[in-house]
Amino acid sequence: MDANLTIFSLFGGVYLLLYGIRLASEGMQRAAGNRLRHTLGAVTKNPLAGLLAGTGITAILQSSGATTVMMVSMVAGGMMTLRQAISVVLGADIGTTLTVQLIAFRVMDYAILLVGIGLAIMFGFRRTPHRHVGETILGFGFVFLSMKIIIEGMAPLRQSSLFQEILLNLVGTPLLTTLISAAFTALVASSAATIGLAITLALQGLMPLPVGMAIVLGANLGTCSTALVSSLGTSPEARRVAIAHTLIKSAGVLAVLPFVQPLSSLVAMTGADVPRQVANFHTLFNLALAVAFLPFTGPFADLVTRLVPEVKRPGDPMQPRYLDESVLDTPSLALGQATRETLRMADLVQEMFRDAVTVFRSNDMALAEELQARDDVVDRLEEHIKHYLTRLSEQSLAPEQSKREVSLLFMIQDLENIGDIVDKNLMELAKKKISNHLEFSAEGARDIEQLARLVAENLNLAVSAYATQDAELAEKLLRHKLNITRIERELKQAHIRRLHEGVKESIETSAIHLDVLSNLERINSHATNIAFVVLGEL
Repeated sequence: MDANLTIFSLFGGVYLLLYGIRLASEGMQRAAGNRLRHTLGAVTKNPLAGLLAGTGITAILQSSGATTVMMVSMVAGGMMTLRQAISVVLGADIGTTLTVQLIAFRVMDYAILLVGIGLAIMFGFRRTPHRHVGETILGFGFVFLSMKIIIEGMAPLRQSSLFQEILLNLVGTPLLTTLISAAFTALVASSAATIGLAITLALQGLMPLPVGMAIVLGANLGTCSTALVSSLGTSPEARRVAIAHTLIKSAGVLAVLPFVQPLSSLVAMTGADVPRQVANFHTLFNLALAVAFLPFTGPFADLVTRLVPEVKRPGDPMQPRYLDESVLDTPSLALGQATRETLRMADLVQEMFRDAVTVFRSNDMALAEELQARDDVVDRLEEHIKHYLTRLSEQSLAPEQSKREVSLLFMIQDLENIGDIVDKNLMELAKKKISNHLEFSAEGARDIEQLARLVAENLNLAVSAYATQDAELAEKLLRHKLNITRIERELKQAHIRRLHEGVKESIETSAIHLDVLSNLERINSHATNIAFVVLGEL
């Protein structure tokens, strides 16, 4: 019966530990909101700044794997260099030791109290930030409660001669212990959970320090798997971050593993008991890696770049470049990636509009056909971004994040509408003009060029206003709309005057001419809608 209780306690306790760590991590991350993105923005070329940023971010996320995955995404998106990412990852490995340090404190007796406080906050406050704080406290409560369950369930093992013999064998085989720990950490995707389990055994007096140290080394090695898996199928830049992290951890483990037994006497001096000593060894190991590698982030980044060279492959323009699904659990970063993809879509629409004007000027039928094909790319990108944002909305978003998500949906809708006007309206009119060998009058052509130039300027202004979230540019865009509407009306009146004067070209192209002016004004209206998005008047 005792054996069954031990197995049940271990099984349930480990999964409660994993859930508690995940809940605390997600609660802290969501409570942090956009401050997380701002912290990332503080990273400069100074490696020390990156180290401190990585430490702080991971202290919030409670997961070095999550931070490393973010670095993979940001390097892939060109938002950070490999050198900067390496310094952040070194800091992340230090920041994640905070969870282990907390676990090493004997706070199991307060676990139920933390669970109660967390639930009270979640049920008592309707405001989202407060609920996330409650989730964080509840997560830590579950972590400490799981330790209590595991400790009590494993009490009978203290009298088990078989278990004690297994531990004695592990003391003499640190390599095997390290490999088992690495495999377990890769399986549960949490080094904190692995080391937390070791500390729990140590609290029962079942874990000798050398075995605990080997488990710590294995957990540090196994945590690399999260980033490695997330980098599969991504760009070489992204894979370099994951490989750099793995090389750093592997070098540290290889350097320390042969000396686990002699080092254990030094580590024993850092704390009064084995649980504290195991936690301190985890912190000291990652501090030592930071000290060893931080001065050489530049040369090390160059080495990794040579190991993972750039591969030139033609990309599919219909596929998104920045929508990384691995960061959907980090709304602030995911919104940044969606914004980058939206701005890429805006660049394509702007190019389409400029080339549309060229088609009318040069009667280039091939270019007209190409523009219609380009609209398919715009349509597909709109679908990808919309799907990505829909999946993101399934997360618990802060009010500011929800507002930003909605603004992106409005933005891509207006861009897609502009692409459709170019494709289905302007290019059809251009083809009709070319096929029937028609020409605008000299004055009529100048009028269309004038209005198209003003609309292009407004479209550029709209994209710039959104990219910078500049309210002044948005208000300037609204003022321009009234001016363009007035000019469009005047140009139509000028065309009617030419009809009355009997200008041959104006008579032949009248329907096309007036439709072109109307569609240019429609494009301007969609561009102006972006101003309302920037001003928050959705």
